[in-house]
Amino acid sequence: MIIKTENKITQTVPERISILSKIRWGDLTPFLFISPWIIGFFCFTFGPLIFSLIISFFDWPVVGTPTFIGFKNYVDMFTNDPVFWQSLGVTFKFAAILVPLNIGIALLLAILLNQKVKWLSGYRTIFYLPTVVSGVALSMIWSWMYDGEYGLLNYLLSLIGINGPNWLNDPTWSLFAIVFAGIWGQGTMMLIFLAGLKNIPKDLYEAADIDGASKWHKFGKITLPMLSPTILFNVITAIISAFQQLTLALVLTGGGPLRKTYFYAMYVYENAFKYFKMGYASANAWFMFLIILALTLLVFKTSNTWVYYENEMKKKQK
Repeated sequence: MIIKTENKITQTVPERISILSKIRWGDLTPFLFISPWIIGFFCFTFGPLIFSLIISFFDWPVVGTPTFIGFKNYVDMFTNDPVFWQSLGVTFKFAAILVPLNIGIALLLAILLNQKVKWLSGYRTIFYLPTVVSGVALSMIWSWMYDGEYGLLNYLLSLIGINGPNWLNDPTWSLFAIVFAGIWGQGTMMLIFLAGLKNIPKDLYEAADIDGASKWHKFGKITLPMLSPTILFNVITAIISAFQQLTLALVLTGGGPLRKTYFYAMYVYENAFKYFKMGYASANAWFMFLIILALTLLVFKTSNTWVYYENEMKKKQK
């Protein structure tokens, strides 16, 4: 039954109930199960993200009233803040050292753990354990090891006649000390490489053995090309992690000495929670996002020259 009133067509209550009864409520069950994640994403990730973008255009001292200043935070960041450039340079240097080392060592460990040896599961557990340790706890352990007078590292060096430096207070060695501590917890990257190695068809190695290929030849012509998509993923995640590094520097050196370990993430953190310039810190954080986005796009753009996708090659051959 349709009732026409003022050129509008409306449905009666019984007809609406009939339409609702036709809805398959079982189809909504998956959305019910993922609703906690959806609510959490919008409340604690997407919402704060948009809010930080908005307040980056404000002068907001947290305890005071926000004042709209347009792009002034971004202009000041580039023109009136030498600490900005210093922290950015330290972070780029840290990433340039850490990312290749992380990739190389994680790949080496994955290859070693892919061999058939006794107690293999135990070795995998040992190498992965540092990853599950709290970042602060791991930093405290390294702080004790790097101690200039009573540290384990200098004690081991003294056994072979080397007088070790004061690692965390020496401007020459402090950044390298943090790099070495950052390499320690790379169990996740190692497991990803290990999973990639497991997915390489054994037929390729068997064919190479028949042709008399050496181990280095098989590594360069089979392992690396087949593992290149995994390497791409780990490179991107390593870059993101390097630019977001905060805990190690905050606990070990506090940004010193002479700001040689003053990372960009610490610069953002102090602007927000030490100087209470929340709008300025939000502008800093968004610039970090743009840097990471640009580097990620650059890696993706160059990946066409060194990443091998088997399915795409098969399509081209057809």
